[in-house]
Amino acid sequence: MKRKISLIILIVLNTQLITAQNNIKDTYYLSYELNLGNYLGVDFNLNYVFKNRYSLKLGFSGNVRKPKSQPEDYSAGLNGLFSVGIENPYDHLLNYRIDFGKIYNLNPQETIRVNFSFGIGYTIIKEPNNWQFTESDAVINLAENYTYSYRSYSTLSFIINPKIEFPFTRFYGLTISPMIQINKDRTYFGIGIGQMIGLLRKKKN
Repeated sequence: MKRKISLIILIVLNTQLITAQNNIKDTYYLSYELNLGNYLGVDFNLNYVFKNRYSLKLGFSGNVRKPKSQPEDYSAGLNGLFSVGIENPYDHLLNYRIDFGKIYNLNPQETIRVNFSFGIGYTIIKEPNNWQFTESDAVINLAENYTYSYRSYSTLSFIINPKIEFPFTRFYGLTISPMIQINKDRTYFGIGIGQMIGLLRKKKN
């Protein structure tokens, strides 16, 4: 009799556990995008969605552009032709951020949704300045014709990042994400196009 009671209790507990697991709606995934706007760069994010309604995002974005302070007659020389571009001067805009959002599913299949999020970021701005022209007697200039130094400083940004997500499967999807980063020194605006990988949505019963 005790064994039968124990077996019944075990079955009930297992049933409740399976039901609870099926009702869990929390998901988590990685996303990364290529950014196109007044800067160019990449955006990496760790995403957590609670009960298919609220989102939390931890992210990093790194963007560059041609320096606004660069002299018109600046030349990277022949060395610039063989470099991958990293060595050339750029304005850098780096951002570490935390975003909070709300999920809106746009179809019953939950394969199209809007993750409307906003947050704050710790922004690092790094820009070349103190440009100094360098004379060269060579017929062909192999090096840059200006020297410069970088100035780096940090600030806080307010971020608006509504993201349209397409979780075509439970584990893979695509994203389109307009973004605005606003601070007292610089503003970034653009759009990101990328991918999502992870547990994007729960399996329906």
